[in-house]
Amino acid sequence: MSFFERLANVWKGFFGLFIADVERNNPEAVYESAIEERIKKHKELKKAVSGIVYLRNKLQSELEQFERELAEVQVQIPIAVEEGEDDVAMVLIQRKDELTAKISSHQVELEKIGAQAEEAKSGLIAFQAEIEKLRREKEEMLAKKASAEARIQIQETLDGLSTDADIKALENVRTGIEKIAAEADVASEIKGQSLDDKLAKIKAKTANTAAKSQLDELKKQMAARKGAQEAAAAGAKKTM
Repeated sequence: MSFFERLANVWKGFFGLFIADVERNNPEAVYESAIEERIKKHKELKKAVSGIVYLRNKLQSELEQFERELAEVQVQIPIAVEEGEDDVAMVLIQRKDELTAKISSHQVELEKIGAQAEEAKSGLIAFQAEIEKLRREKEEMLAKKASAEARIQIQETLDGLSTDADIKALENVRTGIEKIAAEADVASEIKGQSLDDKLAKIKAKTANTAAKSQLDELKKQMAARKGAQEAAAAGAKKTM
């Protein structure tokens, strides 16, 4: 093998790989191309079948015409013989033989063409069924492709999520919640121990002490007045 032949084979191989890659990445276009090609062939086959059917119909029509003519000739022959028209009878007999031969030939040909026509029609119907089958396959395969791609995308997304990152995020959330709870506990524990709270307690205690002193003083004054009144009352009784 020469250098150029080997080079041609290499390029042919590269081109084949390129085409295969393009076909894998564009399945819908490949299916559409295949369907269009089959539709084209179906039209060609339909045209060929129509030619066979036309020939069958033509033979059938000619056969029926020959049979009608033969029936007429067979009626005319006895009449010509009875009337002594031998030359006419001879022509009619020859015509009868010709028609009989044509009828026999047409029957054989019609049987053969008829079988071909039925076979061609069956093939045409089967070819149409193949086109419909390919269309269904296209829809099914494209749906399967879309489903597979969606599953791959989901899996890649899940694979991209780090478990460590999830755990760390949960720990951060837990720590934050615990800190908030601790702040609440601290607030509860130091309640009443702040400087302001202590001053408030002292002020309240001081206020209570002052009020109690005033109360005691008031009681003493009332007791002194009462004692003075009783003494005055007792002196008045003595004077009387």
